[in-house]
Amino acid sequence: MEVGLSRQVAQLAPLGGGDSSPITATTSPDGIVEVGMSGRTTEKPVKVPKKASPKRAPSKPRLLSGGNPQIAKGDGNAPVQAYIAAMPGWKRSVGRRLDELIVRTVPGVRKSVKWNSPFYGVEGQGYFLNFHCFTKYVKVAFFRGASLRPKPPGESKDKNVRYLDIYEHDQIDEVQLTNWIRQAAALPGWLA
Repeated sequence: MEVGLSRQVAQLAPLGGGDSSPITATTSPDGIVEVGMSGRTTEKPVKVPKKASPKRAPSKPRLLSGGNPQIAKGDGNAPVQAYIAAMPGWKRSVGRRLDELIVRTVPGVRKSVKWNSPFYGVEGQGYFLNFHCFTKYVKVAFFRGASLRPKPPGESKDKNVRYLDIYEHDQIDEVQLTNWIRQAAALPGWLA
């Protein structure tokens, strides 16, 4: 395709022998810009590589609908901490507190990010809990919540799963939440 003349191309004009043949530049499919004189077929065109685009700084994770961070799946603490750091506004402090309670209650807890949510489990038993950001709340899912006493308040289409929704001004009952975490970690978990 023909492109406009640049300063670099214009400086090559005297190399054409001083005649008035216009200089042309075409871009090949592999991104190489070929510069030559139109109407001349005996001279080989000069190849000028395209300038590299400037490197961009790593961007913040994208927020999906409801403000849930889009984080690449991965195992371990680092992806979970990246998710928590990307949680918007007040939800970040809820995420930090949930993570602290889980780590304190279940020593050696296994962490992963899957489907843009942090998952917590016990090695060899599977995952017992995850949480996810929604527009107005953070949803904590207990995968065997129907077996917990008392049951977490939110029902699910899955008869085994129960939810706890945490809204911005809610006071978290940390004693009850810790009790649910302890019970959930002792049950066979969800194998992903």
